[in-house]
Amino acid sequence: MRIYDFIRIFLVSLACMAVLGSCGTSKQVVYFQDLTPGETEIRLPEVKAITVQPEDKISIIVNSRDPQLTTLFNLPYVSRQLGQASDALSSSNQGISVYTVDKNGEIDFPVLGKLGVSGMTREEIASYIKKELIKENMVKDPIVTVEFANLCISVLGEVNSPGRFNIDRDRMTVLDALSMAGDLTIYGNRSRVLVLREEGDVQKVYGLNLTSGQSVYSSPAYYLQQNDVVYVEPNDVRARQSTVNGNNIRSTSFWISLASLLTSVAILIFH
Repeated sequence: MRIYDFIRIFLVSLACMAVLGSCGTSKQVVYFQDLTPGETEIRLPEVKAITVQPEDKISIIVNSRDPQLTTLFNLPYVSRQLGQASDALSSSNQGISVYTVDKNGEIDFPVLGKLGVSGMTREEIASYIKKELIKENMVKDPIVTVEFANLCISVLGEVNSPGRFNIDRDRMTVLDALSMAGDLTIYGNRSRVLVLREEGDVQKVYGLNLTSGQSVYSSPAYYLQQNDVVYVEPNDVRARQSTVNGNNIRSTSFWISLASLLTSVAILIFH
């Protein structure tokens, strides 16, 4: 076999490898490949509602038919002077009573005093305060509304808009978090998404494979908790780009450069 035939075969083989590699890459960017519309059913994990923990902030508003009576239980958030709201605080936050849960899991609620709320959901806190107000004969028909004030999750890595995002509902999923972060970039590794969660003095790490619906929907990290960190690892393409000129043995440019070098050498030898 002449050297030119060898080079021709080598280049054709290299082209085929590049085509096959691109096909393999396309399979790595499609979500939920194991799900079939109308046929697949996956049992979701038990919902673990978000519960209030020490250092969390919550807003509590008490309403009733007698607004003057409920004023006693709503902390003034915006100080007013000469009929004007303070410029230091946004007008959008007027009327919000924010309580910080202390290290003992308690809040200091007006009139009622110290209330232990750690480990409770929003609904449980609202029900607890409502019962206490009725039991103490302070308000006959209270309507208590509890909202999260500072609960957040973080999304890092290969997403379009990484950052911290507020939790505005009791059930926030990892898919919600990725959507708020603008979805994964084309360089995000769909099979290596990590959720980091602090539980007591233990740092737990959960792994999700977005190409598998079974992996996502059955994971205990499908429903997020406050302070969770979602991290999307870079794929091999991004990892190669992080090397000098992206030119290592796994890169296409490396093999093209090698083929060009061999061709040049062969021409010089057999010219």
